[in-house]
Order: sequence, then C-alpha cells, then structure tokens
Amino acid sequence: MKKYFLCSAILLLCYLTGYTQDVAKITEPVFKVGEKLSYKMQYGFFTAAEADIRVEASDKKLPGPAFHLIAEGKTAGTFDVFYKVRNKYESYVDETTLEPYFYTEDRHEGKWKHTDNVNFDQKDKKVTANKGEFSYKGKTFDFVSAYYFARTIDVTKLKVGQTFQLQYFLDDGFHDMSITYAGTETIKCDMGTFNCLKFNPTIIPGRIFRKDSKLYLWVTNDGNRIPVKAHVEVILGSITMELKSASGLKYPLNPVKK
Repeated sequence: MKKYFLCSAILLLCYLTGYTQDVAKITEPVFKVGEKLSYKMQYGFFTAAEADIRVEASDKKLPGPAFHLIAEGKTAGTFDVFYKVRNKYESYVDETTLEPYFYTEDRHEGKWKHTDNVNFDQKDKKVTANKGEFSYKGKTFDFVSAYYFARTIDVTKLKVGQTFQLQYFLDDGFHDMSITYAGTETIKCDMGTFNCLKFNPTIIPGRIFRKDSKLYLWVTNDGNRIPVKAHVEVILGSITMELKSASGLKYPLNPVKK
C-alpha cells in the first residue's frame, strides 16, 4: 500500500475541486506567481509523505499569458527507506480562464516509472496524450489545474448538503469528482487555527479506501481558499494531511486569535 500514499496526498488536495461549471467563478485568481504551499501527510503517528504546490510564471510559448503550476511529492521517514516515491506534476493554464494548455507528469514509485504529456485543445474539445487522442464535452481540466480552478469558485451562496462535480483528465481517461459542502468549522494545524469551509468528497473504493471510507477537507474561509487539513479513512487506519507552511499568498492568512 506504500506506493499509493504520495498519490493520495496530492489527490486529497485535488478532491477539493468538485465544483460544477454552473457555479459562478470570481473575476480573478485568488493566487499569484510566487505562491507556495507545503503539506505533510501522517499515517498514524508517522509522517508518510510531503507535498509542495507552487505557482510560477510560464516558461513556454503558448497561445496566451499563462501560469505554470507545479505539484511535487515524495515519501518521508521510514516510508522513504522502504519505498521511495518522487512524483512531479506540472500544468500550464490560461491566466484568465485557468483552463489548461499543457500538462505533464513524471512519476517514480520504487522501480516503477511513468511519464505523460497532455495537450488540451479547449476549442475543439480534444485532449492529446501519450496514448492517443480523447474527446470530451463541457470543460475539462488536468490533475493540477482543477485544484487551482476550484479555488476561484464563488462559494458565498453554497448551502449545506449541496453537491457539485468537475471533470478532469488523468491516466488516459476522464474522471468526475463529486463533493458535498458540509458547512463551516474552526480547524487547527501547524500554521495556526483557521475558520474553514468543510467539504465531504465521494471516494471510489479501491486499494486504499474502504467502501465506507469518509474523506473530509477543510479550506480557509478567506480570500485565499487554501486547504489546511484533510482526513480520510483507509483500509488500515487513517491518513491526515496538514498545511505545514505557506508563502507568497495573494491575501494575508489570518489565523483565529485566541
């Protein structure tokens, strides 16, 4: 099960993106070039993995101005000794729509390696990846751009129990995320205590998750909309992910004062 810990860490972040396209998007991104978020993932009392996500200026010639979005993860501690994982995911997205132009991933998990390069034709609704061309309807994103797009959704009119969906492309196929808004809570992490929005995504049972596993995400209820904590039940025990550090934010990150 060790080889799936790191993928789960970054997927926990991206589960947050379960908003449907008919929900209003705010007029500008809530992030900027230079933002960097770092997370740690705990399996019981052990730190199993670490993940960083950051925003850089695009270094590619693309149809329009673009952000370069990067997510990197690695195993940590004893997990790194027995099963080393080094994964990197990158997305180039339009600065206005946040829809992707290009996505690439480079995954090293033990002796297993995988790379993919994905081009998005948003006009003709086609995705071209290493294994062929795929057509889609509506809007679609990649693994990383979906997360950043979700942060720009206007959540001011959400009602408890409301469920949303978003389509993304990963591993040569399209997937739909479904997530339910569960209200607000005050959550403590390494960075402090924050007023948060709480979400409950639907989980697909498999090698990690049980059929009745519950996943909860807490996102800052401020201009940044960044996830500060996630908790999910797995086949053996549970995994918790927490925000470890944040820099280059567009808006101040204001912990709750005691």
